[in-house]
Amino acid sequence: MTRRPLRALLLAPVAACMALTLVWSAPAGADQSRAAFADTLDEILTDPRLDGAQASVVVADAESGDVLYEHNGDDRLMPASNSKLLSSAAAMDVLGPDYTFATEVRTPGRVVGGVLVGDLYLRGTGDPTLLYEDYQSLAAQLKKAGVRQVVGNLVADDTRFDDERYHWGWNVDDEQYYYGAPISALTVAPDTDYDAGTVKVTVEPGAAVGDRPKVSVYPDTGFVTVENTATTGEAGSSLSLPLNRKHGEDVITVSGSIAVDANPTSVWRAVWDPTGHATAVFKTALAEEGIRVVGKTRLGRATPDNTRLLASHESMTVAELMNPFMKLSNNGHAEVLVKAMGYESAGDGGWSAGTAAARDSLAGFGMDDSVYVLADGSGLTRRNWVPASEFATMLVNVRDEAWFDTWYEELPIACAGERFAGGTLNSRMCGTPAEKNAHAKTGSLTGATGLSGYVTDADGRELVFSIVLNYYMGSHPKDIEDRIVIALASHSADATAEEAPAPRNTVPGDPEHSLDAEHDSAVVKPEDLTTTGHR
Repeated sequence: MTRRPLRALLLAPVAACMALTLVWSAPAGADQSRAAFADTLDEILTDPRLDGAQASVVVADAESGDVLYEHNGDDRLMPASNSKLLSSAAAMDVLGPDYTFATEVRTPGRVVGGVLVGDLYLRGTGDPTLLYEDYQSLAAQLKKAGVRQVVGNLVADDTRFDDERYHWGWNVDDEQYYYGAPISALTVAPDTDYDAGTVKVTVEPGAAVGDRPKVSVYPDTGFVTVENTATTGEAGSSLSLPLNRKHGEDVITVSGSIAVDANPTSVWRAVWDPTGHATAVFKTALAEEGIRVVGKTRLGRATPDNTRLLASHESMTVAELMNPFMKLSNNGHAEVLVKAMGYESAGDGGWSAGTAAARDSLAGFGMDDSVYVLADGSGLTRRNWVPASEFATMLVNVRDEAWFDTWYEELPIACAGERFAGGTLNSRMCGTPAEKNAHAKTGSLTGATGLSGYVTDADGRELVFSIVLNYYMGSHPKDIEDRIVIALASHSADATAEEAPAPRNTVPGDPEHSLDAEHDSAVVKPEDLTTTGHR
């Protein structure tokens, strides 16, 4: 891979001092635009909501790498989903844009008169985009191969990854929500957001007041069961519908009330056993094709070497995966890519090997692994600690990669209009110079928010920026991030440049999307009023 010479963004004290001198102490008669630029950002960071909090902010020229502004740039803070900048770039580097995940159906047995004598192996390698339809396709291929009955067991092979489903640093409170779904090499998603390892649960009011609401699960194989104690309430009554998945079980509990005249409401819940759920989906697809499995279902067993291929499915490429992954800030995609990097680089599909591979890659983009911590790929853990200066360094140096343009376009774009273009920035910075200009990754944890990426200023100069805010009280100060980026987009060497307009949010405030959740807070999927499940 090609690398430009590494730049010491804030890593060399002399360079840092020179940059600060340029920003804050321009000599008389010199261009004062940098001083004004710094003053504007300094003023934004005096917001009283940041009193007692920590802020790490760096702005640099994207082409030269020169630091134009820094505020505590070397402070290690929790970046939340800004971590996905690191895991995504490393995946494009280590795995490559054309890397795909194969799902195969194999057997050591033989087919005689429509009967497969031997076990049937379903082998996954981590594809996070498998849908019910893809398992139906595998079943159809098996039928086309002449199989009508399997005299043997159905064996699920998820051994490409280790058996650690949940990262040690994740909050147990998040495990039932789709953004905290368990990680497996064999899984299924309920829709084309590709939230693998989840089911879509829909609740409809009963026919009359007092009736049990109708609860449906998709995909529905009977693997995930429902305990429904909810009632149908009076017309116009408020929705109060706690819907939870039991810890350690694939059981959804529904209680509370839904009005008799209410529209159906849907939520997404993570399954407990993603491999078992995916295997049940495949077995259901086999039954739909008239293929009967006589034996039992066995989970977590490796496919023998002496097998032959009966059916297969190949995923989209890693480059194509960048769209749902980065635009919607999909946590599961980040972790699958990390584990795949571990497997491909060290034969170990675990978090430790995967993050080690990512750090090795990121060193090629100028990042110093002695000054940051990357414990997972998504940023769901609070054990990731990254200075804004390190993000800025990576954002400058990654521009030389052949795949950069593809990666850049899959960053969320401010107020882009379309969901899979704007992503988690689709409702932000509308009506400002940053609209359709800023390409950046969002991030939110309780008490932590971040925004890092690229923006072009009023003079056509491309800038990189990294803003990481931690330990504030109350809701996420996303508007502070937006004001900084808008100031950058509005900046011009012309002292008569107009003051930047205030950002306009195109999506009204919505209590569904709690600002205390461990994920990016953006309107990306409907969710019930009793939970906090958004990125």
